[in-house]
Amino acid sequence: MPKIGQEPIRRAALVAATVDVIGEAGSLDVTVGQIARRAGMSSALAHHYFGGKAQIFLAAMRHILTEYALEVRTALADAPPEQRLEAIVRANFAESCFRPPAISAWLNFYVLAQSDAEASRLLSVYQSRLRSNLTHALRGRCKDPEQVAECLSALIDGVYLRAALAGQGVGGAADRVLQAAYAMMETPE
Repeated sequence: MPKIGQEPIRRAALVAATVDVIGEAGSLDVTVGQIARRAGMSSALAHHYFGGKAQIFLAAMRHILTEYALEVRTALADAPPEQRLEAIVRANFAESCFRPPAISAWLNFYVLAQSDAEASRLLSVYQSRLRSNLTHALRGRCKDPEQVAECLSALIDGVYLRAALAGQGVGGAADRVLQAAYAMMETPE
């Protein structure tokens, strides 16, 4: 009989191993056995906790999204109200969100969301929260905060993807997005 409290530890180990194994492979073309070995357990135990590879990967993405949300919340907690936009944009390009295994997981997540309903739902939640945070930060700073937030959220994702695919890191990415944001917020006289 397993010790009480082992399940959360094992689940966390499987989630971390999933991100690492997918990061090394660069794709979802990995097996539950590979993930389980990296976590130091049997594939049967991994199947017991998650059911299959898709469920383990979705748990890993929930974990990554939780880490991302913490970055955003921390940035917003430290920012004065007039700096919320800048805090949100900078949090999207935090180094913790740009580790190579996390990048690989994000890229594969976008692909999976095209064919998997649960991945699509998670992606939709992420996108809605980003737009909502941006819209709130833009209120009073431009004529149409919803439209600017929609454009900025697409720009954030696009700059992230370009930086990820170029393999050059995110240096200056937040500044480029903020420059575009300021240009969109300008009102013609």
